[in-house]
Amino acid sequence: MRGLWFWAVAVLLVVGGTLGTRALDNDFFFYAGYVVLQFVVLATAWNILGGFTGYVNFGSAAFFAVGAYTAIALDKALSLPLPALILAAGAASGLIGLGTGYLTLRLRGIFFAISTLALAVVLETLVINWDYVGGATGSYIIPPDEVFFFDNFVEALFSLMLLLAVAAVAVARWITRSRIGRGLAAIRDDELAAECMGVPTLKLKLISTTISGAMMGIAGAPYPFYVTYVDPASAFNLFYAVNAIAMPMIGGTTSWLGPVIGALLLGSLQQWATVSISSELNLLLVGVMLVAFVILAPQGIVGLARRFLDGRRRL
Repeated sequence: MRGLWFWAVAVLLVVGGTLGTRALDNDFFFYAGYVVLQFVVLATAWNILGGFTGYVNFGSAAFFAVGAYTAIALDKALSLPLPALILAAGAASGLIGLGTGYLTLRLRGIFFAISTLALAVVLETLVINWDYVGGATGSYIIPPDEVFFFDNFVEALFSLMLLLAVAAVAVARWITRSRIGRGLAAIRDDELAAECMGVPTLKLKLISTTISGAMMGIAGAPYPFYVTYVDPASAFNLFYAVNAIAMPMIGGTTSWLGPVIGALLLGSLQQWATVSISSELNLLLVGVMLVAFVILAPQGIVGLARRFLDGRRRL
């Protein structure tokens, strides 16, 4: 029954959001909504490895940028439609996630985290020296002037990112309810004990890194069409890596719902701060909220809700 409710809400969100583009004339809503939904995908993707498995990944910006630059390269070479670019970006980022996982997942704790940060530095250096996609000077993308059904391309990007966000959440929800999710939870709780009990830890971790990397690449693929100009500094921005970690931590890392709550809350606050105060406050806002939740609610908003409901049941 819960599954039916989830899919009913998912379909309503996608259909309602798409039809809503015909009713609203405020383009800023779609610009801001796109960014928030983009972080829903990123936070959900990070949580599949960082939350479900317990391996902290500092390389989120690298996979995001791989998705963006894969889209740029294929658009310049073949002029493929955006859905095809998204699939290709997901495949490229997923393969990098698989390869990176195979090389680094034997490391644990801080050593794995540092290796993912090093991956971002290496990939950024490669892109800076890749002249075909603009190198250090960046590259321009010209979005189409007209899009079927939508008044402008921004509305189409918003609806597309809404669909991607719902799909990402559906994948995370499926993982938590599957044998893969139970195996990842065992790795998070005690990897050595899981190995002793026969859990195929390396196989599950590789699945986790591949899915997580692919979803981050999918989040990055539409980015060049959203900003129209991409350079390595913007694509590999620390802002993406910090938000990808902070949002699940704030929402709750042990649940598929936690990253969604964290992304919607923190992403909306950041968009409000950008317009009302200054975009420079975004990282400060992330830091303050992250410190507050780590101290006061280490299990995030979902953990607080569970504790509250458990207390009510005891009464």
